[in-house]
Amino acid sequence: MLFRVENLVHQYSDGTLALNDVSLSFERGERIALLGTNGSGKTTLLNHFNGILKPTSGKIYFADKPIEYSGKALLELRRRVGFVFQDPNDQLFAPTVKQDVAFGPLNLGQPPEQVKKVVDEALETVGMLEFKEKPPHFLSLGQKKRVALAGVLAMEPEVIIMDEPTSNLDPRATSDILHLLLRLNKEKQITLLLATHDVDMVPLFANKLYILSKGKLVSEGAPKDLFSDAELIRRVNLRAPRLTHLFEVLKKEDNLPIDEKLPLTIGEARKEILRLLETQTGKSVEQ
Repeated sequence: MLFRVENLVHQYSDGTLALNDVSLSFERGERIALLGTNGSGKTTLLNHFNGILKPTSGKIYFADKPIEYSGKALLELRRRVGFVFQDPNDQLFAPTVKQDVAFGPLNLGQPPEQVKKVVDEALETVGMLEFKEKPPHFLSLGQKKRVALAGVLAMEPEVIIMDEPTSNLDPRATSDILHLLLRLNKEKQITLLLATHDVDMVPLFANKLYILSKGKLVSEGAPKDLFSDAELIRRVNLRAPRLTHLFEVLKKEDNLPIDEKLPLTIGEARKEILRLLETQTGKSVEQ
């Protein structure tokens, strides 16, 4: 397992119990989503994976070794496990985009020629190379999020953690970010872990889903399995993806013979509609 969390508890100094006996694990190359309403503990959990927060009790293992909290150990952990904050303005501070992306590699002591190479590669990967001389504050929110991601990529991490990566983005920028993350996972084998409350985005991204509620892990599994459990989704004050809800209504209210595993995406919905047409007409429908 790449990460293993055992009986994690985190209590803030004001007495708030943010995480209560959370245990989970995931492997290299996976795309994991943490789903829950605001206040469910998603961000607090994320902040434990690269040592921003330290557990009140419990253990976190990375690559089969317990996380250590010395300055040297945390520096190495944060090189391997990159974190992109929800608000990129919390992460971007240098006068220009290229200086911002170069900050991490320079801190690692890389020579200037190598830093320039990794900075250009990271900016090209996120589609922001042409903006490298621009001040970050002149960029749109979506562009800032890409630059923040480039800053993490320049460290050549094994894992990228993102807190609400699509929050406050328009539909096009949301789609662009998701496609970029999927490409990083496929081409660079980077393990991706993100927190979100956007249920429509999860099926497009994740192959493993954890649902948090009031600081506790209430369910885990494949998105298709969890979103098919309507009682679970209602119990944690979430909703199913809109397409899934439509097919749930068609099944319950209109008695259509919908498959038990409800469609989550347009592609799955298309296949199910064609299957229903074939069942009703007795004729094969091209897919």
